[in-house]
Amino acid sequence: MGGDLKGSSSPLHITTMVPSPIFLWRFKVVLFLFWALCCCKIGWDSVMRMSIDLRDLFLYEAFLYYNPLLLVTMMVWLWGVNLWVFSQGNVSYARVFDLDHNHLTHREMWKCSMWMTIIVPTSMTAYLYLYSHGEVSLAASQPVLLYIAFALVLIFPFDIFYLSTRYFLLRTLWRIAFPLQPISFPDFFLADILTSMVKVFSDLERSVCRMVHRQVATIAWFEADAVCGSHQIAIPLVLVFPYICRLLQCLRQYKDTKEKSSLLNALKYSTAVPVIFLSALKYHVMPESWTSYYRPLWLFSSVINSLYSFYWDVTRDWDLSGFTKIFKFSRPSNISNLLYGRQWVYFWVIGSNLVLRCAWTYKLSAHLRHNYITVFTITAMEMFRRFQWVFFRVENEWNKITKSHPMGEISLEEDKLLGSTTPHDV
Repeated sequence: MGGDLKGSSSPLHITTMVPSPIFLWRFKVVLFLFWALCCCKIGWDSVMRMSIDLRDLFLYEAFLYYNPLLLVTMMVWLWGVNLWVFSQGNVSYARVFDLDHNHLTHREMWKCSMWMTIIVPTSMTAYLYLYSHGEVSLAASQPVLLYIAFALVLIFPFDIFYLSTRYFLLRTLWRIAFPLQPISFPDFFLADILTSMVKVFSDLERSVCRMVHRQVATIAWFEADAVCGSHQIAIPLVLVFPYICRLLQCLRQYKDTKEKSSLLNALKYSTAVPVIFLSALKYHVMPESWTSYYRPLWLFSSVINSLYSFYWDVTRDWDLSGFTKIFKFSRPSNISNLLYGRQWVYFWVIGSNLVLRCAWTYKLSAHLRHNYITVFTITAMEMFRRFQWVFFRVENEWNKITKSHPMGEISLEEDKLLGSTTPHDV
């Protein structure tokens, strides 16, 4: 028997079970839903433990700290959808943004946004739970640690966490803040997106202010005229900063090209300045002066800003003559069949853009920001408007490229670009 075993030459086969991709995807979805239910249950129970008179104040403060990062997470998700649509269609966004072959795809953007979707609500749940159970100091550390972690990941100098992408983003932000060089498409494209995120910057400023002054998980900040209160002069300055940057970009573009349209575009961004500062004046002038003089000026400037911005979106940024290609995918699908060439799509985009342009004035006006749920909703709607804007703005730029260069030349330029030794990803 031993000899038989020794002389046997048949190989021993070990069968391993490899989970299918569909099984792994379903498992992740179930795990994510379980985590979401746990966060909702713990958060709700924690809020219900508080007294009614303290509950609203506490929720307002918790919302202030986590609202900016939740909105950034939403914008990353939407940008991933933009990239997915571009990858399915005939618009080469890599060529438009002058990217190399290592640029992040929609899958990688969604991976980043998924982690952000997990980390931010988890920190918020821990904040609610610890505060409601009397661990005030530990609760106060949660948003502080989260902000520090996000900042460190963004500036981490080593080649992990998409270093070239982070470098490209930081370099572009620097070029936006200091427009001393010729303006590229990524420069003013990102600057336009930042004008839709002024609420994020405003809340970030107030949150960091409270962290620096050790007012987290306290009601010391509740006085509107306090150092980090809602009446501080820093709020309108933060709100207006992206518009000033965009205005300076237009002036720089006019200096380089001598195109009068750049001056008209600069005028558009300048119309946001009186909306912001006239609104802030309500807290620094007599009520009679506000009602009889400053409020009518604010209403007039709001109407001018909304209508001028809407006109520029539709006629200049989008170019109505190009409303044909963005939803025509290379491989037709139910989505492309539903959207491509349908008149209702363009009516919806133009109509919703007008409505949301007018609603966005609400957020630019500090004296209207009392209900944080309403403000969050309007800010999210503005980001959705910008999400729609991206499709047609990028398509319009692509149309300009294809008209100025034959497709053969574009292919040669793309080959050179993809062979670049100095990649910058986005």
